[in-house]
Amino acid sequence: MNFVATLLCVLLALLATDGVECISFMLPPNVKKCLKEEIHKDVLVTGDYKLSEAPGHKTLLHVTDTKGHILYTKDEAQEGKFAFTSDNFDVFEICFHDKMMHGGMRGVEREVTLDVKRGVEAKSYEELAKSEKLKPMEIELRRLEDLSEAILNDFAYMKEREEQMRDTNESTNSRVLYFSIFSMVCLLSLATWQVFYLRRYFKSKKLIE
Repeated sequence: MNFVATLLCVLLALLATDGVECISFMLPPNVKKCLKEEIHKDVLVTGDYKLSEAPGHKTLLHVTDTKGHILYTKDEAQEGKFAFTSDNFDVFEICFHDKMMHGGMRGVEREVTLDVKRGVEAKSYEELAKSEKLKPMEIELRRLEDLSEAILNDFAYMKEREEQMRDTNESTNSRVLYFSIFSMVCLLSLATWQVFYLRRYFKSKKLIE
């Protein structure tokens, strides 16, 4: 049963991989736009970018993580590629910052095309086949093996996150229970004190015996 489930996941992932397309957006002059994505530990990430021609414009490209480490930078980004491997689970950020070289010129929007791949998608199996002299069937099996490993790692991460969330929920429920008990004890104590206080007060006024 586990083998069948894993096989189905592999097939779905293959279909999803085949349908991956690059994204494109318009970058106005003197504007900074960033894209963020979470990645797991020891994952290869590659990216291809291309910007439309815009005379008098200068676009800065920076790829950073949450700790401020610069993974890739390009002062005058026009067309190129970048690649890096994540050290830990983190969120990386890709930023395009357009600047006009001459203030008197009228700015135009630049079209940015970005294709980011990670994990199995980022690996070049053609180069691997040439270096290790593998047959097409062997390359496909290697690709399936890497894809299965990536899916299992994702499952392990999801399981770990589920356990952490369960522990957090249990801890929160315990604290809420203790707080509720403490609140009830305080209310009962206050009600008891009010009863004795009112009784002493009424006795002092000789309203009751």
